[in-house]
Amino acid sequence: MQTAWRAAAMAVALTMTAASSAGAAAKTNDKMYGYVDQEAGQTFVPIRFFSEQSGAAVQWDSAAKRVTIVKGDSKVTLTVGRKSADANGKKLELAAAPFSEGGVTYVPLRVVTEALGLDAKWNSSLAAVQLRQADRVVTLPAVEVGTRPASQTAFKRESRSFRVGSRTIKAELLTVSLLAPGVDLSVALARGKVGGTEELKGIAKRAGAVAAMNGTFFDAYTDSSVKNPYGYIATGGKIVWTAPGENRTVLAFDENNNVEFVDGLDFAERFEQGGIEGALQAGPRLVRDGKVAVDVKTEGFRDPKILTGGGARSAVGVTKDHKLILATVSGATIPQMAQIMKQAGALQAMNLDGGASSGLYYNGQYVTKPGRLISNALVILQSE
Repeated sequence: MQTAWRAAAMAVALTMTAASSAGAAAKTNDKMYGYVDQEAGQTFVPIRFFSEQSGAAVQWDSAAKRVTIVKGDSKVTLTVGRKSADANGKKLELAAAPFSEGGVTYVPLRVVTEALGLDAKWNSSLAAVQLRQADRVVTLPAVEVGTRPASQTAFKRESRSFRVGSRTIKAELLTVSLLAPGVDLSVALARGKVGGTEELKGIAKRAGAVAAMNGTFFDAYTDSSVKNPYGYIATGGKIVWTAPGENRTVLAFDENNNVEFVDGLDFAERFEQGGIEGALQAGPRLVRDGKVAVDVKTEGFRDPKILTGGGARSAVGVTKDHKLILATVSGATIPQMAQIMKQAGALQAMNLDGGASSGLYYNGQYVTKPGRLISNALVILQSE
C-alpha cells in the first residue's frame, strides 16, 4: 500500500508510557498511541519515546521537572509548564508547554524532531504517525486528546440494523479497542497447521482468545483431508502460506496492533519492509479511507457469489480512532456489506470468507456459528 507522507508539523501527538527515569512506572500492557490536539495545533510525545525509538539519551530532572534529550551533538531542553525551550543553544518559544498527565511527561514533537534531525510523517490511511529511521519505520496510532484509550472498554458487542438502499439489514457487531491495555491481535490456524480445519470455537479456545472471526477463503469442497487456504497467511511474524498472485486485499497488523489493509500485489514488498506480525488475505476491499471502494474484478474474483450474489458475510474494519470492527450478516451482497461497514464507522474495511464459513465468536460462545469447519481465524486476546 502506498504510504501518504505529510509534514510532521501536522497536529498529531504521540504517546507512550514514560520511563521510570522520568518518574513514571509504565505498565507492560499499555499501548503506544498518539494524541491529536486539533485546537492547539501542537504535537506532544512522552520522553520515553526518544530513548526507546530514536536512540537518544533522555535526562530527567524530577525536582526541576526538566528534561534534556541528546542525540549525537544535538540537544534540546524543555521544562514542564514553560512555553520555552533550548534547542542546540537557541531559545525557542513554544505554542504550548510540556505537561505531565497520569505520571507521563509529554513534550512537543516538532521542536525535538527538528533539533535532533528526526523524520516524523503522518499517514492518513493508518491514522498514525510514522517515524522513519535508517533501517525501519516506527508506526504509532494517533487519537484525539481526551480520548484516553486505556480507560475504554475493550470489547463492545451489539446487534444493529443498517439501512442500505431499500433494505434494512441486521448485522452482528463486535467492536474492539485496539489500544486498550492487554488487547492483542493474532492469526490462528486450524489444528495449528496449514491445511487443517476445525470449529471456530475450537480455534479460539486453543489460542486463548476472547474473540475470533473466520479468516481466508480455503478449499472447502475438496474431498481431500487437506483443505488449503487461498491467499497469504502470516502469523508470528512469518509468512506460513503464500498467495497465488491475485490482488486480493490483505489485512495486516504489527505487534502494537497497528492495522493496515494492503493491496495483494503489494503485500510481498510490504512484508519485506518489516514489522508485520500477522496477516490474512481475503477481500474484496469494502472501504478505503472512509469511502466505499469495491472493485471485485480488479482483485481477481470470478465467483458469482462475490461478483453479484448475496449470502452470509463476514467483514473486518478499523476506525480512525483505532477500533476494530468485526461484522457478520446473514444475507448481503458485497456492495451492501461495504455500505454497512462504512455506516459502522470503518475508515478501512475488507470482506473475509463468507457463506457457511461466516462466523463470529465472543466471550465463550458463538455470536454467529459457522456452518462448516474452517481453515484459519483472526483472533483477539486480552491479558490481565
